[in-house]
Amino acid sequence: MTFNEKLKTIWEKTNSLVCVGLDPEPLRFPDHLKNVSDSIFQFNKAIIDATHDLVCAYKPQIAYFSAKGAENQLEQTIAYIKQNYPDILVILDAKRGDIGSTAKKYAIEAFERYGVDAVTVNPYLGYDSVEPFLLYKDRGTILLCRTSNPGAVDIQDLEVNGEPLYMRVARIISESWNTNNNCLLVVGATWPSQLIAIRKIVGDMPLLVPGVGAQGGDVETIVKSGQTIDGAGMIISASRSVLYASSGSNFAEAARCAAITLRDQINICRKKVTSK
Repeated sequence: MTFNEKLKTIWEKTNSLVCVGLDPEPLRFPDHLKNVSDSIFQFNKAIIDATHDLVCAYKPQIAYFSAKGAENQLEQTIAYIKQNYPDILVILDAKRGDIGSTAKKYAIEAFERYGVDAVTVNPYLGYDSVEPFLLYKDRGTILLCRTSNPGAVDIQDLEVNGEPLYMRVARIISESWNTNNNCLLVVGATWPSQLIAIRKIVGDMPLLVPGVGAQGGDVETIVKSGQTIDGAGMIISASRSVLYASSGSNFAEAARCAAITLRDQINICRKKVTSK
């Protein structure tokens, strides 16, 4: 089964476009986890167990693990999801981008070492830097297009042949790179007009949409701007607003409540648009 087939299946199974980003920051853990040797895994495990029926994907951010020398806990986290909730997709947020020979190693890291379903990749070096990922036909390659950070305007809005660079990137990927139908794009929730423009270019290509919650993306605007005709088409990611909904011992229960709220907000908006 391809990544996109798995994605459609989990969208339908959970009736959810929500992705929880796993950005574990031990300083923000509840007290009972702060002196535990595998605290990152234990924190992630509690979040996953509390939210697994509410999401279509989990997105561990590799920097939060590697900065602590905790790659083994990243492997544990991914293995736990695969063993206990195998239908849920795992996206490695690594934003890799390098020349072809190094890109091959990064693709091996993501798809063979960690065994994830998809990985985020920077397309700036061109096709040969992305091809090693695309050759894994059953996995997703999620390419940066219009990111959610304020500084995105510095580069991504520069004009190229009469259109912004981010639109050029979307066009190249959808028209030339997606031969295996395993490309997705990262489009930040903080830029709804750009989201509309990209959706027009790429058709029903799935979009990873970070930036709701702590970054301020508006749910209703996101859904109206980016959903496909079937009311799906997006993996809407929230991290801090879910992970740290509480700093106390009830953090997992609070995370579940936050995930329910986000899922329901999204679904209400999906119904509003698709019922017209």
